[in-house]
Amino acid sequence: MRRRNPAQRGRTAFILAFLSPAVLIYGAFVVLPLIQAFGLSLYRWRGVSVQKRFVGLGNFEKLLQDEVFWQALKNNLWLLVVAGVTIMGLSLIIAHAMQSSGRVGRSLRSVYLFPQMISLVVVAVLWQFLYHPTMGPVTSLVKGLGFESLSKQILGDPNAAMPAVAISFVWFSVGFYIMLFAAGLQSLPKEVVEAAELDGSTGLHRFRNVTWPMLWSIKRIAVIYIVINVMNVFVLVRLMTKGGPDRATETMLTYLYQQAFENSEFGYATALAVANFLVAMALAGIVGLILKRDPQGARR
Repeated sequence: MRRRNPAQRGRTAFILAFLSPAVLIYGAFVVLPLIQAFGLSLYRWRGVSVQKRFVGLGNFEKLLQDEVFWQALKNNLWLLVVAGVTIMGLSLIIAHAMQSSGRVGRSLRSVYLFPQMISLVVVAVLWQFLYHPTMGPVTSLVKGLGFESLSKQILGDPNAAMPAVAISFVWFSVGFYIMLFAAGLQSLPKEVVEAAELDGSTGLHRFRNVTWPMLWSIKRIAVIYIVINVMNVFVLVRLMTKGGPDRATETMLTYLYQQAFENSEFGYATALAVANFLVAMALAGIVGLILKRDPQGARR
């Protein structure tokens, strides 16, 4: 058996000494609450008494038969696809435009992170005003385009409420992904970009064959972040629509809030939280597997 020399043991001890506080804090504030949540989901508990009744997987069986749960999950997945694709497209376009040293690039760099500096509560109130049935600028625009019936109440229309929430979510979120892709574009090897220019590759051809494949790791990070953020959507929906009308904008977390703090079903709400966590982890894992390897690197 090979023995480690004193220098290696000292290096290992040094690393453990620095990592142990972070590991302990993570375990106390992340891992332990997760374990407690899994345990609580096996009980029926109203949240105001120390008495809890063990129901095993009863909460999860109820969950599978709950139509509102499936509607909320469907809304989350719809938001993931629609808002996710929109965020990826907009952030790439704007990040690419920011690479120029002209007036457009400077203007974009000065404003793209502005929504991230505003409280999410303020964002929700702002978009509520924009969609206001009488004073909202968006409502006036929709009315001017001839959609008279829709302009009366955008957030009150079951077919328009979720797209309206998606627009506000994209507006708030896109700045972070612009920053992410801008950092990725700036880190591209200049010699590769210059070689592509010398070969006559410009515009869309260069982006598709050179820039896009080289952003593989950034794409993986961006998509995983989008999955996590979409599955955690709560404040915007709660303040703008409260999950209505007719559950058209209900999400996993707004339904969880309703079960916990309006219906006093904390055990069932915890089962919802566990289901939300498992779905988010599954989606992130699928994305990680799909985008695990760079096909350009694999061919090399």
